[in-house]
Amino acid sequence: MSENTQSPRKPRVAVVFGGRSSEHAISVVTAGAVLSAIDRDKYDVLPIGITTDGRWALTADAPERMAIADRALPNVADLAESTEGGVVLSVDPANREVVLTEPGNVPRALGEVDVVFPMLHGPYGEDGTLQGLLELSGVPYVGAGVLASAVGQDKEYMKRVFVSFGLPVGPYEVIRPREWEQNPAAARKKIVEFAAEHGWPLFVKPARGGSSMGITKVDDLSGLDEAIEEARRHDPKILVESLLRGREIECGVLEFEDGPRASVPAEIPPVTNHDFYDFEAKYIDSASGIVPAPIGDEATAEIQRLAVAAYEAVSCEGLVRADFFLTEDGDFVINEINTMPGFTPISMYPRMWQESGVSYPELVDRLIQAALTRSTGLR
Repeated sequence: MSENTQSPRKPRVAVVFGGRSSEHAISVVTAGAVLSAIDRDKYDVLPIGITTDGRWALTADAPERMAIADRALPNVADLAESTEGGVVLSVDPANREVVLTEPGNVPRALGEVDVVFPMLHGPYGEDGTLQGLLELSGVPYVGAGVLASAVGQDKEYMKRVFVSFGLPVGPYEVIRPREWEQNPAAARKKIVEFAAEHGWPLFVKPARGGSSMGITKVDDLSGLDEAIEEARRHDPKILVESLLRGREIECGVLEFEDGPRASVPAEIPPVTNHDFYDFEAKYIDSASGIVPAPIGDEATAEIQRLAVAAYEAVSCEGLVRADFFLTEDGDFVINEINTMPGFTPISMYPRMWQESGVSYPELVDRLIQAALTRSTGLR
């Protein structure tokens, strides 16, 4: 008597990318690299793009169309299979089925999702908003939870948490939306007093941005207002930081079965045709970091310790890239963490783990497996 056997269903991974932030294109590039690396013999994949106006769209599974080509940035609208309707994820934890709705057509079930790989950068995705939706839906997801995502996105509160845990941060000042809108003279005076104490140049940046977008190096008072307006195009709350003289060193943290571990660090060398490591240097001109960073065994051990401490301080999960300055005095100062660092082919996070013995496909697989073993809700 023969027995019918049915092979178990492969876990279904929804790769969600794009989004409403100014980092939309980088999210698409990152997702393309991840889609190329996911083991299709091990996982089923559902690519879902979020357009710049917030529509969730079923997209082509076409990583080759998601790269930067001839300095042109990709976008979800060009990948979407339809210009109308959208993908709907149920907020009922008992129902993980994804449905495609289109005007004039019966809603079409796309199947259940076992885990979401959110490749979103910036607000409306990396900041805890998407993570909150997934918690309501009861769907596991890669990366940090709601609190860690929110803190990791807001550089002011990130720094406040670091200070409370005794981690070294550089001088900074915050200008809140109401301060600039109601009394720009007082806000400007606040920054000038900060510069008098810590010196020019200053860096003016969006408080809740990423990918080095909206950041301006300001050498004196004459460029301040323009820099503030540029930062406020990305976020009404801005952060002002003093220049820290030293080397830029990064370190990756990855969740293993026994807890988080740090990668070998990388150094971002000075870029000769840019004032600092800005968006163009990072993504267009393909500035390359040095992996591993030539800083010696003692400094390597210290930055690895600090990177894991930052990960733990913010209650991160899955992964983090921690960015530091190694000052001329030989001390590390943490600049920020990134709870969903870039996974583009030139991104430092996967390069650091490659050098640490974790290949790109293995890195992607480890993140998915870690998410599948975690429950949603309080943990």
